[in-house]
Amino acid sequence: MIDIIKKTLLAGVGAAVITREKVESALGDFVKQGKVSAAEARAMAEKIAEDGRREFEVLSQELSEKIRDRLAGIDHKAQDRLTALEARVAALERAAAAATSEAADKIEPRSID
Repeated sequence: MIDIIKKTLLAGVGAAVITREKVESALGDFVKQGKVSAAEARAMAEKIAEDGRREFEVLSQELSEKIRDRLAGIDHKAQDRLTALEARVAALERAAAAATSEAADKIEPRSID
């Protein structure tokens, strides 16, 4: 599961790098065509980068919370199973002790002649 999460995050980072390159390329084309000035292109690039960072942080936080919730649920289920198993083992131990005690009571001592 950790590998899947790691691959997903790396894919997201890879997509961000590709997107950044595409944004820079598109803004460079706009500057060459005279549609925006170099200063405007830089400002746009910074705004897009900041928005991307903010969105990445929000998504990372949401993912962390979901993972934490899932792991807590798994821990809770495991604890419930462990408690149930402990109760079963205790019941079996009591039954085994009772059976052993009954068997010992039924055995008559033999006299050695």
